[in-house]
Amino acid sequence: MEVPALFHLAFPVHDLEKARAFYGGLLGCPEGRSSPNWIDFNFHGHQIVAHLAPDECGHRHTSPVDGEDVPVRHFGAVLAMADWEALAGRLRAAGVPFIIEPQVRFAGQVGEQATMFFLDPSGNALEFKAFADIGQVFAR
Repeated sequence: MEVPALFHLAFPVHDLEKARAFYGGLLGCPEGRSSPNWIDFNFHGHQIVAHLAPDECGHRHTSPVDGEDVPVRHFGAVLAMADWEALAGRLRAAGVPFIIEPQVRFAGQVGEQATMFFLDPSGNALEFKAFADIGQVFAR
């Protein structure tokens, strides 16, 4: 059986229970293995691991992109547009503040995308995107 290429990301959190509630509960990522120091999550088919490391938490720098200050260190997923819209609604309903409100970036240009940025409870920046035309993901 051929194994598909899966992405793996380990990131710091200051509280595993808050990470469990955020990633497992709000974002709907099924939990995998865990220990007293880390938790695996199925992040849209990829493996992310929240490691208890309070001193390494938070985002610190931004970079200008299309008129917005985008957190330099961030991760996320490219979703189908309907899933992106549903997530934006869940985040709003939960009162999660956005660093960059849900919007369309690069409107009418190559790479047009819906995007939003927000922080997890440990201050890690996340970006979720959607493309009306998935062929634009790597367009130049």
